[in-house]
Amino acid sequence: MNIILLGPPGAGKGTQARILEKNRGMVQLSTGDMLREAKDSGTEMGQKVAEVMAAGNLVTDDIVIGLIREKLEASDGKGFIFDGFPRTLKQADALGDLLEDMGEKLDHVIELRVDDDKLVERITARSTCANCGEVYNDLTKPIPEDGKCAVCGGTEFKRRADDNEESLKTRLLAYYKQTSTLVGYYYVKGLYSRVDGLGEIDDVQAAITEKLDG
Repeated sequence: MNIILLGPPGAGKGTQARILEKNRGMVQLSTGDMLREAKDSGTEMGQKVAEVMAAGNLVTDDIVIGLIREKLEASDGKGFIFDGFPRTLKQADALGDLLEDMGEKLDHVIELRVDDDKLVERITARSTCANCGEVYNDLTKPIPEDGKCAVCGGTEFKRRADDNEESLKTRLLAYYKQTSTLVGYYYVKGLYSRVDGLGEIDDVQAAITEKLDG
């Protein structure tokens, strides 16, 4: 099963993807993670990525699709969670062509819908473990009282510099501009559904599971 998780910054895509990886053996494909991994890999594709990033240019769709192809070829039949890709109709078409070419298909596109004001409130209170990336929140999931990450035991935590109200509203606007066309695109294909992204983590996961198994 291959799915796309849509949602604005802070909607919980990464958290939900990690749960799906653990419960279903799926593999999360985050564009940012793939690019960083490729840049350090020393492969031919990795060298292309490193050169583009070193020049300060945006990585082309062809390169991202190439990285996704490599992941699919090495998948051993595991399903994928696409996170951060596609962002445009052109990318959506390219992903569809790639999956078809490899005898794969897209099964679901699930958007984590949120209330913007509540999302801003939640994101400005979040921090992550500097070691493993586990996400914490002052309001809903505070850092353990002993000051250690519950996952890896790390003691260093950080907040993103752009996790402030002004930056978040700019990022939200960019997300909605990009994603509005994708919602219609996948709705017409019968693949799109949405869940409340601001519920408790377990509740959101249960709603996603219902969509996947329904």
